[in-house]
Amino acid sequence: MENTINERTGQVLVAASYLEERLHGLKPEVGIVLGSGLGKFGESIEPIEVIPYADIPNFAQSTAIGHKGNFIFGRLAGKLVCAMQGRFHYYEGHNMDKVTLPVRVMKMLGIKYLFVSNAAGGLNPDFNIGDLMIIEDHINLMPNPLIGLNLDKFGTRFPDMSCAYDRDLIAKAEAAAAEYGIELRKGVYLANTGPSYETPAEVRFYYKAGADVVGMSTVPEVIVARHCQIPVFGMSVITNVANKVISSDKLNDGEDVVRIADEASEKMSRIFTRLIETL
Repeated sequence: MENTINERTGQVLVAASYLEERLHGLKPEVGIVLGSGLGKFGESIEPIEVIPYADIPNFAQSTAIGHKGNFIFGRLAGKLVCAMQGRFHYYEGHNMDKVTLPVRVMKMLGIKYLFVSNAAGGLNPDFNIGDLMIIEDHINLMPNPLIGLNLDKFGTRFPDMSCAYDRDLIAKAEAAAAEYGIELRKGVYLANTGPSYETPAEVRFYYKAGADVVGMSTVPEVIVARHCQIPVFGMSVITNVANKVISSDKLNDGEDVVRIADEASEKMSRIFTRLIETL
C-alpha cells in the first residue's frame, strides 16, 4: 500500500519539478482551469511560458472539443497565474488520479486559489443560453477522486465539503459583475460522467434533485482542491438548454457548445481578471 501512495505522489512531484525548472523559481498565486471553448481566455494572460501537456511528465492529453492542451504561466491583473487551456475528463478514459493530477501539481507549485470554469447545460428554466452562473454548490454523480489510499501529504482522509466554493470569492465576483454591468446567475452544478448528453428523464430528475446546470467535469478538481485546502471559485457558461421533453427537433451539439462558450468568454474573462486583481 505504501508503494501505491509513493507512486501516486511521485507522479505529482515529478511533474511539479519539471514545471518548476521551466519557471525558474516563479511561484504562481492562482490556478485557472478553462473548460470547453473557454481557452480563449488564456489570450488575456501575459505569457511567460506556454507548455504543451505533451511535454509535462505524467500529464494526459486533452482530446475534448475546444481544449487546446496547454499550461500557460504568466501575469494577469498583476498576479502570477497558471492556466490550463483544457482539462482532462473521466469520459476520455482517464482515471481520477490522472484527471485531478494537475490540481495537485498546481498546489505543489504554490497556488493559493483555484478558479474553475466549464460549459454546462441549463436545467433551471429561468436560465438562458449565454448566461454566466456562479457555482454555489455541486452534486457529484462521478466517482469520488479521493477513493483509495489517502495521500496524507495533501490532505486529511475525510475533507469537509460544506463550503466547497469560497463565499468571499463569490461576493467579490458579484461585486465585479455589478461594476461591469454583467448579469450573473447563481446555482448548483451537477456533474455526471458523460460523454452522452442527458435524456429528458434525467434532466427532469436532476432539476428536481436541486441542480440548476449539468456538465461532465469540474467537480473532481474541486474535491481535490478542497482536499488540498485550496479555496475555489467556479463559474459555468450556459451553452445549451437541456431537453426536458423527447423531441427530435432539439438535439445537443458539441460544436455549438464550444461556439457559445467562446462568445461568453469575454464576459467571464473580465470577471476573472477583476477578481484576481482583488486578491
